Amino acid sequence: MPVDPDVDLRHEPDPFRTAAPPARGRTWDILAVIAVGGGAGAVARYLVGQAFPAPPTGFPWGTFLANVSGCFAIAVLMVFVLDVWPPSRYVRPFLGVGVLGGFTTFSTFSVEIVDRVSHGAWPVAGAYAAASLVAGLVAVWGGIVLARALAGLPVRRRRRGE
Repeated sequence: MPVDPDVDLRHEPDPFRTAAPPARGRTWDILAVIAVGGGAGAVARYLVGQAFPAPPTGFPWGTFLANVSGCFAIAVLMVFVLDVWPPSRYVRPFLGVGVLGGFTTFSTFSVEIVDRVSHGAWPVAGAYAAASLVAGLVAVWGGIVLARALAGLPVRRRRRGE
């Protein structure tokens, strides 16, 4: 399973820390590529929503498709970022945080569930929640397997110390 390269797994977080850690180096360029990517992802997400409108009691296919395809895409991206491509300062922030962060939406997913419940469509709300979770996890797994196969890597990534 890919591990986020920006997370220091050797460092135990301080549960009593009240302030964010200081920023490392310059970040304006990273923030700019995230903003541009986020704008592109949000526009794509809007277009998917327009292509698949859903009434308040219907299954929200637009958000479901955006979130599941985003899960697949982030899995493929992380395999290539971590195991295939040379290090890049901008690829992961632009594509992962920006484009895919703007494209996928947990908040809309949550609001759509509450909306269905408030309209008495409990079965649709439950099916949507369960299907989103299962399909998202399957999409991540499938994205990892496919990306590793396309890159000629073993399906299972070796952990440090193995």
